[in-house]
Amino acid sequence: MSPRLLVLGDSLSFHGPEGPCAADEPRLWPNVAAAELGGTADLVAGIGWTARDAWWALTGDPRVWADLHHVDAIVLAVGSMDTLPSPLPTYLRTGLRYLRPDGLRRVARKAYQAAQPRLAVAMRGRPTVLPPKLTVRYLDDSVEALRVLRPEVPIIGILPSVHRAASYGGVHTARAATTAGIESWAERVKVPVLDLSAVVGEHVLAGRGNPDGMHWGWEGHESVGKAMAALIGPLLAPDDPPDAP
Repeated sequence: MSPRLLVLGDSLSFHGPEGPCAADEPRLWPNVAAAELGGTADLVAGIGWTARDAWWALTGDPRVWADLHHVDAIVLAVGSMDTLPSPLPTYLRTGLRYLRPDGLRRVARKAYQAAQPRLAVAMRGRPTVLPPKLTVRYLDDSVEALRVLRPEVPIIGILPSVHRAASYGGVHTARAATTAGIESWAERVKVPVLDLSAVVGEHVLAGRGNPDGMHWGWEGHESVGKAMAALIGPLLAPDDPPDAP
């Protein structure tokens, strides 16, 4: 059996120690996990993706619809970005890219980037990109839909990673609430989860990852990939036995 994984993720799935990489970079954790299992990984991800974005991909991306017919396990590797401070509402923050003329967009983005860490500290990390209640809701919707479409395919989740990012003032006060919400939900719906902080937390907080203080170095990707493979392996269907003579 050569298992095929579908990973719905955020930038932690495709950023290395120097920045974003192509999805087929073998050192990224989805590919490390797949290689450990003797298979391949399909990565559908985006910068800043939350549980809501994963749900939108499931319901709106025809690439995902096609992949769902062929995969042997699905990883909902979202939830970490949900916990980040978001001083501006998401629709305003993401809307900065649409400002014109270009000079106005650059000024607005620079002002936001300067204000973000100060506001994150002043507002004690709140509001967040996505409240814990909504993170759980979108994860639950995703699992419910997937179990209707592919009831036999194992689904795996994650518990949020940690960060020391200066761009967020080093603030991460909301992580505990989101982690608790996901843990409770995962136990209720019987979805195994990988605790990213337990696997890669020391790597990040000791400064061995990306200089941005959020993303991982290759050491971190390898650790997460191997840990994910160890979690997925026992869940995969065994090879069909040979036909009897």
